[in-house]
Amino acid sequence: MGIEVEKAGEIATITIRNGTVNPITPAMHRELYEAIRDIEADDAIRVGILTGAGERAFSAGDDIRHEDPGSGDAATDLLGAMGHGPAPARTSGAAEDHATPPGYDWADALLRHERTKPIVGAVRGWCLGRAFAYLVALADIRIAAPDARFGLPEIAYGMGGIAGTMRLTRHLPEVIAWEMALTGEPIGAEEALRVHLVNRIVPAEVLMDEALRVAGLIARHPPLGVRVEMEALRRSADMTPGDAYAFAMSLYRLQRAAIGESDVQERFLYKREGRLPMTAGATPPSP
Repeated sequence: MGIEVEKAGEIATITIRNGTVNPITPAMHRELYEAIRDIEADDAIRVGILTGAGERAFSAGDDIRHEDPGSGDAATDLLGAMGHGPAPARTSGAAEDHATPPGYDWADALLRHERTKPIVGAVRGWCLGRAFAYLVALADIRIAAPDARFGLPEIAYGMGGIAGTMRLTRHLPEVIAWEMALTGEPIGAEEALRVHLVNRIVPAEVLMDEALRVAGLIARHPPLGVRVEMEALRRSADMTPGDAYAFAMSLYRLQRAAIGESDVQERFLYKREGRLPMTAGATPPSP
């Protein structure tokens, strides 16, 4: 029970597993953070999949029965709220290396973390609260089953604010984000598709197959190319059009110099897929 990681070839699947609706305990926030970091450190892994176990829920969000009470010291908690800095390192594997410092919020560290590898989200059933925030923050491509439901019920418990931490208006039309945040009412899969929260809806029985298919499409590309594309997309969002273009082109030129055209043809798309190099003006082969 908790956060499970299964690696197969170039794809790692992270599964939230904790009973029928997969609530996330304080310990599981750290486990998820460390699962993400493990994938990033593993050179054999190109892409991840994030999903929930079972049929009822991706995750119902934080397990409020085991909510972390904080450090008990107002100054420590204030410093934590302003940003924890890097996560505590595990050096020797000793018990003291595994202890969480007072006031340290692993969920906060995870939401602030800038990933270096793409993740595909696969959602069935309820996806609520912190789990919804994780889906938005961690999954670059999102696939849903017809029974998927997305919501922020915290406001009903006097625990509002999560929509702000996830900058929900950056991911959804502003009126939809405000309605979800202020009413606490969930939206279904069809509405999530309409407002571009998810990429597509597929039958529940093929949800993971589709996630693996999309992950495979990403994994076939040069890792540096994928990393540069992620960096360009992430950084350019807050830039002027001119700055975004200049930044992306600088990354592009460095990438081409680092990889080399012949190396790409030898190691990646053409030889791996049994394709011939394209000539100028040629039509790209279909996936």
